[in-house]
Amino acid sequence: MLKKRAGALLAAALMVSALAACGDDEGSGSAGGGGGGGDGKLVLGFSQVGAESGWRTANTKSIQESAAEAGYELKFSDAQGKQENQIKAIRSFITQRVDVIAFSPVVESGWDTVLKEAQDAEIPVILTDRAIDSPDESLYESFIGSDFVLEGKKAGEWLVEEYKDETGPVNIVELQGSPGAAPANDRKAGFAEVIAAEPEKFKVIASQTGQFTRTDGKQVMETFLKSHDDIDVLYAHNDDMGLGAIEAIEAAGLKPGEDIKIITVDAVKDGMTALADGKINFIVECSPLLGPQLMELAQTVADGGSVEKRVLTEETTFTQEQAKEALPDRKY
Repeated sequence: MLKKRAGALLAAALMVSALAACGDDEGSGSAGGGGGGGDGKLVLGFSQVGAESGWRTANTKSIQESAAEAGYELKFSDAQGKQENQIKAIRSFITQRVDVIAFSPVVESGWDTVLKEAQDAEIPVILTDRAIDSPDESLYESFIGSDFVLEGKKAGEWLVEEYKDETGPVNIVELQGSPGAAPANDRKAGFAEVIAAEPEKFKVIASQTGQFTRTDGKQVMETFLKSHDDIDVLYAHNDDMGLGAIEAIEAAGLKPGEDIKIITVDAVKDGMTALADGKINFIVECSPLLGPQLMELAQTVADGGSVEKRVLTEETTFTQEQAKEALPDRKY
């Protein structure tokens, strides 16, 4: 449905472009100045956080494939986890006069200056996957992505239900995402809000960043295990850190999913496989397949249309049995 709509929008845009070419050349570009493309294609500049996880790889693939299917020209930049790289990429997109800029912010803060530059250049901006904390919402047209606070709440709600018949204490260690990143901040906050209802029962005894990577997740979990011999639960802000932690738990002679129960967020194929195998106990889904919706939003804002300020992705949760059912058709 999204592909057909995107195709129809593109066809209409090409027809308008062809008609304009028969008359005055001035004003024939989009709101972003036409992107410098002489073939009428919408030009989208996209800055990705990096390739720190399986989720991010799937997200990049979805955006690249969706742009190709819609017939758009995609100018792609990998920030390699550094805000300065992302700001440099956005300024490059402005210089190139792309039609639309989209990016997944490395961190929440520090974007006002460069986004004001895009605004002054009349290039609309779309945030994907992660939000920014700017009070000036006019700096971007829309934010498409998950509700990270809700994801954290879902993780906490499963934990509360899982231990409802036990008196506790339930000792929890937490692998946080990258410092300052919206998913890390919000998943932590949502989880903490839920378990705060029973502070004497649920206790976070250690919480440290694992940078959203499998390697760091393993290293930090090794530290947790050396420092604490009474860990009941691991809450990891993404699957990759949880998968790294599983390696550390097994190396310590313990059984992940039994000796230490594990909750993660994302639901990528590797995580879902571990869930189906009983090494993870519960996963909150965070879908990376934002490409089709992003292309639709990009076309609308390039044409000067209005869009919703907040566009949520549709997501669910998975238990072991649900993971077994979903795995055969999992796309990421």
